[in-house]
Formats: sequence, structure tokens, C-alpha cells
Amino acid sequence: MLISIIIPVYNVAPYLHDCLDSVLKQDISECEVICVNDGSTDGSISILEGYKKLYPEVKLISQENKGLSAARNAGLKASKGDYVLFLDSDDWLSTDALQILHDQIGNEDMLCFNGRRFFEDGTMEEPDAGINEPYLTGWGYYNNYALILRKFHFVCVVLRLYRRQFLFDNNLFFEEGVFHEDNLFTPIACYYAHSVKVIPDCIYIYRIRENSIMTTSIFKRVEDKLKSINNLSAFFSSKNEIEKSVIYKVLASDYINVFSIETKMQYGNRDYDLKRLIDWNAFRKVAVAPRQHFLYILIRIHPSLFRQYSKLTDRLSKV
Repeated sequence: MLISIIIPVYNVAPYLHDCLDSVLKQDISECEVICVNDGSTDGSISILEGYKKLYPEVKLISQENKGLSAARNAGLKASKGDYVLFLDSDDWLSTDALQILHDQIGNEDMLCFNGRRFFEDGTMEEPDAGINEPYLTGWGYYNNYALILRKFHFVCVVLRLYRRQFLFDNNLFFEEGVFHEDNLFTPIACYYAHSVKVIPDCIYIYRIRENSIMTTSIFKRVEDKLKSINNLSAFFSSKNEIEKSVIYKVLASDYINVFSIETKMQYGNRDYDLKRLIDWNAFRKVAVAPRQHFLYILIRIHPSLFRQYSKLTDRLSKV
């Protein structure tokens, strides 16, 4: 069984050795390592070329800067493996990760595993509790775990090994040019997956960087999140053969949170822009839980009314 490890690379020279060594120092006889240089300007390409000379398993693709999703898509289209693993270039794998994946995978569409976060001050966070579920459908997996609060968020694409043909058969590629591509990708992948296995092993280490894509505060992040919520609402609204209470709770919560006090403090008052971007019919449809429907009404009247209500309930909870 061949595993394709896809590593998008953009200006991560200080971290790239850790990432590549974590893969290449393992038994990679049944792996191909596809590095996609996404227009790096910091010396990352020189590092990649050095590893390519040393390891025949390393394939190097270079393209102009198009973003994480486009780099992942380029790697996926070039892959030849039976299974695909996405690894971000500032993160790394545990020392026994590839052996665990080879031992655990059967013929599932997705093999899901655990991860942990590493902070720049050297702190390695304790992982979330491991899960052991050998026989699930993708939608059963989503309904069981999507609402559980975890330090390493459920939607993160890097927490799964994917059967390559499953991705191609269902046209599961990443939306390009947007933030929050994982939020859009993961629920749809779960919808299409017939077989999922979940193992408790902690395989993936996620580096939290102050200036990474995930920690950059620009309003486009909120705009893209809303677009993803609208797209997911449109996708699932017609899927009447499945239980939708969990996905609707997730989507309604995401709609509500874009008007939160925290969002206003981070980006300023952008209520006009947000109201223009929202698909209000979709918001109303997914806000079926009583409290979420009430909050939808407050926001629909005026977002400031919702924030005043949030302040009041927060004060009362502390009494």
C-alpha cells in the first residue's frame, strides 16, 4: 500500500527540516513525499531541492503563490498512492506515524487519528482524549464527534488519512483562494465516506505560530468563513436522506459567531458587510434549535441587539 504525503510549502524555512525529517527518517519504502513549493521567497526551495537529491521518494512541484488549497490540490492531482496524507510544512509527524498508519488501514475511505499542539515557547500540549471506533460511516463519525469541543479542532483535514480514489470519485478538492478551506471540505468528505475507522494514536503535531495563516487577523477570514457556511448550508439543505441536526447546529452556531462581541472587537463594526454576505434564508433554515432560532431573530432585527443580549446573559451567569 502506497501512501502519498502531500506537503504544501510557503516561506517556512526555519521549520521545514523538522517537518521533512519527521517523515524521511521513518520507513518510507511504501511512501511518496510530494512537496509543493507555493512561490516561496525565503530559501524553502533550496531546502526542498537538497532533500530531493538525497531521497528518491521526494517529488517537488513548484508553482507561483496560489495559497494552501491550490498547493494541496496540485499535490493531490500529482499523487499516485492508494492513500493520501496532508502534512503542513511547519508541523511534523510522530516517530512511528507511518508504521501505525500502515498497520491500521484496511480499505476504509478515511482513517482518523489524534494530534497535539506545540507552542513556540516550547510547550507541548497534552492531546485530546483518544477515540477508538473501528466501524463507522462517515456521517455517523461526523454526528458523533463534530460537536465535541477539542483543542485540535474536528474539521482539521490533517487529522485523517484519505483513500485517494474516494477523493477523486467524489471530486473532493479544496476551495482555492479562501481561508477556512477545512471547514468546507471536512463535512462534505464525511457525508460521502462509506467507511471510517478512528484510532486513538497521537500521530500529528501541529505547531502554533504567531504569524501563520491560521493566526493572521484580516477581515477576509470572516468573509471566507461566511462563504463556506453559505456553501455548506446550500449543499446540505437538499440532503434529505440524512440526519441533519448536528450539521445544522454547527452551521447556525457559525452564523451566530460572526456577529459576536469577540468578532467586533477583533475586526471593528462590520455589521453592514456581514449582513450583506449572509444567506439569510439559509441561516433561518439551519437555526432550528430553539435558542439558535431566538438568536437568529435578534440578529435579523439588529446584530447589536444580539450582542447586548450576550452581555446580559454573561453578567447573569456570573451572579
